[in-house]
Amino acid sequence: MRLSSLAAVLSLTVVGVCGANSWHDDSHYVSLGPRTGYYVVRDGSRLSRQLGVDDSPYSDTADPLRHGYGKDVLAFRFNHVGKLIAAPAYIANAQLNEFYKRRIGSLIRQRTSVQDVKQLFGNPQAVSKRRDGVVYYYTIDVFNPFEQSGGDRR
Repeated sequence: MRLSSLAAVLSLTVVGVCGANSWHDDSHYVSLGPRTGYYVVRDGSRLSRQLGVDDSPYSDTADPLRHGYGKDVLAFRFNHVGKLIAAPAYIANAQLNEFYKRRIGSLIRQRTSVQDVKQLFGNPQAVSKRRDGVVYYYTIDVFNPFEQSGGDRR
């Protein structure tokens, strides 16, 4: 009887933890017009895999070795001609940067070119080739003081 009770408690705990992780995935699309908008995605989320941006150079502020420092990522998907073929993705740790949200929200699918994006953000920090084109990644250094650990705690 004790073993079955322990197994039931353990399985409920596992289900609760799995549910909690999916609960925090607030990935979504922000529509700003017929061909403008952007995705807000969490690293490793189902949406990041669907969009094909799960190989981004993202780093988590919750990593104990980074002491609250991390990198958000902007991802832009272009076809072979150099035109934006999908809404940009903002791969975020926590709070989104308003400056970058406004910039990526102004880009128009099928009209914005690689050169337009380079004028706004410079050269990409990483590039990933795809069958239908290429994905440019731009990193944004971020700091979350709530994730800072170590040092002189009392």
